Amino acid sequence: MAFVASQAPSLERRQGYQSQNISQGTVIDYWGFAVRVWPCTNDVGTCEYFEQIYGGHERGILYVGVMWSIVGALLLIWAVGRHFWSPHRVSEVLVKKPASAGGLRRLGNAIASTTRHYLLPDSVRLIFGRTSRLQVVVLGILFAYVCIFSFVGIGYKQWTTPASKAYLTDYPGLTQKRSWLGPWSDRIGTFAYALTPFSIMLASRESILSLLTGIPYQSFNFLHRWLGWIILIQAIAHTLGWTIIEAIFYQPQPQVAEKWIKQEYMVWGCVAILLICIMAILATPWAIRATGYEFFRKAHYVLAMLYIGACWGHWKPLKVFMVPGLCIWLVDRGARLIRSFLIHYSYLPDGSMGFQTSNAEMSLFRDEEHGDVVRLDYTHAHNPWKPGQHFYLCFTKASIWQSHPFTPLSLPVEKDGVVQHSYIFRAKKGETAKIAKMAAAPPPEAGAPLTTPVVMQGPYGEDHTEILSPDVNVLCVAGGTGITYVLPTLLWLAGQPANPDRRIALVWSVRRRQDVEWVRKELDILTLAKKHKISITIHVTREAGSEPLSAIAAEKSVDVPASSAASSSSGMDSVMDVARREHPDLSAVVPAFVGDNIRGRTVVFASGPGGMITDLRRFVSAANSGSKVWKGDESADVQLICDNRLEW
Repeated sequence: MAFVASQAPSLERRQGYQSQNISQGTVIDYWGFAVRVWPCTNDVGTCEYFEQIYGGHERGILYVGVMWSIVGALLLIWAVGRHFWSPHRVSEVLVKKPASAGGLRRLGNAIASTTRHYLLPDSVRLIFGRTSRLQVVVLGILFAYVCIFSFVGIGYKQWTTPASKAYLTDYPGLTQKRSWLGPWSDRIGTFAYALTPFSIMLASRESILSLLTGIPYQSFNFLHRWLGWIILIQAIAHTLGWTIIEAIFYQPQPQVAEKWIKQEYMVWGCVAILLICIMAILATPWAIRATGYEFFRKAHYVLAMLYIGACWGHWKPLKVFMVPGLCIWLVDRGARLIRSFLIHYSYLPDGSMGFQTSNAEMSLFRDEEHGDVVRLDYTHAHNPWKPGQHFYLCFTKASIWQSHPFTPLSLPVEKDGVVQHSYIFRAKKGETAKIAKMAAAPPPEAGAPLTTPVVMQGPYGEDHTEILSPDVNVLCVAGGTGITYVLPTLLWLAGQPANPDRRIALVWSVRRRQDVEWVRKELDILTLAKKHKISITIHVTREAGSEPLSAIAAEKSVDVPASSAASSSSGMDSVMDVARREHPDLSAVVPAFVGDNIRGRTVVFASGPGGMITDLRRFVSAANSGSKVWKGDESADVQLICDNRLEW
């Protein structure tokens, strides 16, 4: 990392490190740092300090390299391993009595079950929010590495040395303090630079991490947020450290401090610390609620790019960390635009090729108390997505500058060259409120449907069907409009060959009985899939007005197996007639479902309020047992897949 410079004038120099003349020795270039004059001809204390500065930087770069090497190796191992350790494919022939899992696969399943048992529940919610212990453990490992190697390899000494020769004429005999604070401040600043591209990578929608690991991009948001806080702390510590050195330790004052703060690299450093502090303030939950998510998102983009530029200006030798961060961001943005263009580039009405939006038919479900619900239905000519994936929709009549993630509730099947898209969402504020207002407007012509142009971007997210081999039992739990996350998977299962030993169930909580009308057509399809015996349980948690529930409704919830429905209409009518005025008891639902399974492991798909996801994590973790899985009891292998796009 240190080598003799061939062209000394082109190398980066930082004032305040070595004051001796370059002609007095050989100039050595340090990767990512200032040049060094060797041998040192200053006093002993100053030379020892320089040795700590440059040696500490060399070791810091080594620790950063090791960190990135570990991250890269883990990603490579994961990418390779997930292909060799993938579950049985759904295309495998269904047999009545499948062979037991081999020792290696059973060991892997037992480890996964044990991990879920201990690390699936939420961690300390007051600090980390609704985040699993596993993510907190990953964050803790990264934080521990950064903390340890921010302090290792630094000589904790202080030296009293003569002041700079430029001041000795006016201040004869003046001394100054040199301290370990210098190399430590540089070390922590180097780590802040090195973590920046990783933070940007964690925030990318077109995520290379998702391609390698199969984990959806939104699962990395927690690490992105907390890594941002770590970088902020490092930046503040770096700033305070050098401020103490230049404004207190070095003498005489205020001459040294005034000269230091006017240097170009320091001006850019002040800009960088100001920008990252603004980003941190705007990223707090209360600031997002006060300014709106769209303002936060766009301001975050702009401020982040300005921050990268300011870091580049502050210390150019470490631009090697800024360039990848900038490239990752540009590739992410470019890929999004290309995705939208490829989806919507098709034949225009005049026969030519061009960009064409999709016209979505709008249906409005009035709910003055909780917010109206809008359903969008349209077809588009493109390749089908996978159940569980979602699209970002831009409603061009409302704003071309905003897009929001929505999960299509329809089954992604190509028919006559097009794929059906259906979405539901509750109108709150902003764009969704504008769409609800459009849906409430009178149609332009009598009997004509109301439509709005839509631009899609995607699909994003995970494929639920990858893990659904024929022997897997499926429990879907949804709250409100979260039904869109689980319906495509249920519809896909309804179209697969039936397995008499497999159990499939849906537990859906809605506020009003008429909310079932949002997806009546799709529930009709499920009730007709009699061979699959899909159990549908709907909980009505509250009703507008004071109409009391019937005696039957007060005693039990409705369970509508498809096999018992004479027709889709009669089956759904019975669901509408009976309900219970309470939320489902998930502490009983999960164990009961797992306990009643004939054989095979269980996958729970869930989407809904944060409290529901928190409860499911706790109860699913309790249902896992690595020891039982190792002994061959697959019922103790319970996996939870939930929608991580929770609101603040």
